[in-house]
Amino acid sequence: MECVECGSAATSERRDRTAQGYRRFRCRDCGREFNERSGGVLNRTQYPSDVIALVVLWRLRYRLTLQDLSEMFLQRGIVFSHEAVREWEAKLTPVLTAELRRRRRGRGGAGRRSWHVDETYLRVRGRWCYLYRAIDRNGDLVDTMLSERRDMAAAKAFFRSAKSATGLVPDRVTTDGHGSYPRAIRSTLGRHVEHRTSAHENNGLEMA
Repeated sequence: MECVECGSAATSERRDRTAQGYRRFRCRDCGREFNERSGGVLNRTQYPSDVIALVVLWRLRYRLTLQDLSEMFLQRGIVFSHEAVREWEAKLTPVLTAELRRRRRGRGGAGRRSWHVDETYLRVRGRWCYLYRAIDRNGDLVDTMLSERRDMAAAKAFFRSAKSATGLVPDRVTTDGHGSYPRAIRSTLGRHVEHRTSAHENNGLEMA
């Protein structure tokens, strides 16, 4: 494993591991000691990466509230606060989105042609912003985007990003009743795309 400090490949693995079981290394060039998670977005978190990833994936895919997730994992003996979920979501969502884009670009199918879009308000690095996200009919995450504003420009930017991420244009988009969506959909996806509004279908994240 390359050194997270100097990039050298001259590293050696130590016999001991971290408290969470991650391998530890030492760089023979700069002397830096590090582990498998050092330098990553989840470094210094006290929970295993696979647990955090599962929490964020469930949050994005199933529209569970922050409190729902903390209670669900409490039943499994894993204790964390709903604010921890908010922090993990802010850190990990961009990473997950980039990987999903790489894997899913150009993959079609009927389920991928129907998008449900909504936003949630969260705090990222001390600043409040909107997290736009789209989920297809199969429940798979299409794309996400952080924006300081909830307006026409943000909606257009999000649809352009989602179209680029998937390599396709949906047949139908369901959103809440925000006034920016109709024009944003027409201008970025085309007038042929059917736009539906459904507060009932899209209010899951607003409860967080």
